[in-house]
Amino acid sequence: MSEQIPDLAQMEEMARQTVDSLPDPFRAAALHVAICVTDWPDADLMAGLEIDDPLDLTGLYEGIPMTEKSVFDQPMGPDTVWLFRKPILDEWRARGDVSIAELVAHVTIHEFAHHFGWSDDDIASIDRWWE
Repeated sequence: MSEQIPDLAQMEEMARQTVDSLPDPFRAAALHVAICVTDWPDADLMAGLEIDDPLDLTGLYEGIPMTEKSVFDQPMGPDTVWLFRKPILDEWRARGDVSIAELVAHVTIHEFAHHFGWSDDDIASIDRWWE
């Protein structure tokens, strides 16, 4: 692999470019979601999701999906898409058949799909990425 390994800021920029390329009205809705890139998911998050291996979690949507929001909801913080750099890099190396930008875009879109109210099954029926 001759691609440069992105740092946190570069990976965040890849995710933001992905959001910028979304068609309206998705882009407009996505602009209200924070994007956070960190090397690893924290231990409390892993325990709450009952995931033992942090390499199994490349991204996470944290918030209330648009299809479930109510004007009566009191937000506890902004909806957030989390990208976990080290697990994404591990998957990229293991796959060897996609660019790092393609993988970051895929994880970003997957997590934003949850913001739009799509389930994992909905996403899998449209996104044939894993085939």
